[in-house]
Amino acid sequence: MSANPFHLALFGAGGFGVKSWGRTWSGRGGVDWWDPQLWIDVARALERARFDFIIIEDSSYVPDAYGSSFEAYVKSATATPKMDPSVLAPLMNWHTRNIGIVPTLSVTEYHPYLLARTINTLDHMSQGRTGWNIVTGSSHRSAQNFGLDEQIEHDERYDIAEEFFDLACRLWTSWDEDAVLLDEATQTWADYRKVHTVDFVGKYFSSRGPLNAPQSPQGLPAFVQAGGSPRGKQFASRAANAIISGVRTGVDGMKAFREDIRRLAIEHGRNPDDAKVLFVISPVLGETDEEARDKHRRQRDFAEAHPELSLLHLSRHSGIDFAQWDMDEVIPEGTTTNGHQQMIAQAIGKTPRQIARQEFGGMEFVGTPDTVAAQMDEVMQEVGGDGFLFANFDLNRRWISEIADGLVPALQRRGLTRTAYSFDHFRDNLLEF
Repeated sequence: MSANPFHLALFGAGGFGVKSWGRTWSGRGGVDWWDPQLWIDVARALERARFDFIIIEDSSYVPDAYGSSFEAYVKSATATPKMDPSVLAPLMNWHTRNIGIVPTLSVTEYHPYLLARTINTLDHMSQGRTGWNIVTGSSHRSAQNFGLDEQIEHDERYDIAEEFFDLACRLWTSWDEDAVLLDEATQTWADYRKVHTVDFVGKYFSSRGPLNAPQSPQGLPAFVQAGGSPRGKQFASRAANAIISGVRTGVDGMKAFREDIRRLAIEHGRNPDDAKVLFVISPVLGETDEEARDKHRRQRDFAEAHPELSLLHLSRHSGIDFAQWDMDEVIPEGTTTNGHQQMIAQAIGKTPRQIARQEFGGMEFVGTPDTVAAQMDEVMQEVGGDGFLFANFDLNRRWISEIADGLVPALQRRGLTRTAYSFDHFRDNLLEF
């Protein structure tokens, strides 16, 4: 393997809902969206490719940010429907043996005890392959589904996340690692002296504890987070084992983001190598470079003909109605949001049409598997690490096969990614290099 190998993961954009539909390679995606078989097939294919993990994205509301209406979202099946990722995750785990599965669960929609219990259960059931994608919530509509008038202010949501994380970690370790004895001679299943209350009282949460089940195989799950704002990066660098970055400012921006995360991790007393930064990409592959470029042109033409599809996502994440601007009107300075701040910061100064043309993740990787592998190698060596997060809102089996059976073997031939899993547990594989 290369002296500088990198990690691979998949972001299941759109969550447990409608993926690709109405396109050439969609199959029955618009009809069978509720069937877990697509996700099971994806998990098995990406395990064959030795991916580290799959994130199941989620949200708990029907968006109406774009045009102040459900219409565009429901009509296009964008960000709705969605079902609970914590129910899907064990099915994916049951059909795999090594890959990590990471459901998205929000700190503004769960109590720490309930979330800690759910993740503990999933980690036991997966034999140590569960992660938690930590999100703080961003939508007023989501908040209103949980009894609030509007979403909590951005930075305070991260204050809540800090306390939530600390309490959850104490609950996950409320049973000592060696508490279960299985001593048949004394008929002692576990030593009660190694089970502890946590007696946590904070500003936002309290819990007596302990959890009513032993430590799971990993003890603590692997933590994934996508904080891109200054406050978000502070939290991610303290808590996360993998940080998702969607920076759209090229290699220099990627490198600066990673260096910032590593600096902050050191300030929190962490080994910066334990905070992996994965950059969002969506490669376009073909049997020849010309075929890939032609496919890429068709995708760009479709995006330009249907710019609202990109703006639907930006509106719901930011809480700002991008339908209020003409397609060629520049998003003005001073536009603010209580939602995803990095997204709106990257939109200011551009027109909605320009935003719709942007690559998913901001980097173009187009060509044969060998061409794209070389491009990824060049970028990653310049950035310094740590890997890539593949994403595609029109997820289908053909695209997954192109990645798993075309691109990844080309990466493996270059010694850039693993050819076997070294450990049984998700976090151990993630932190291996």
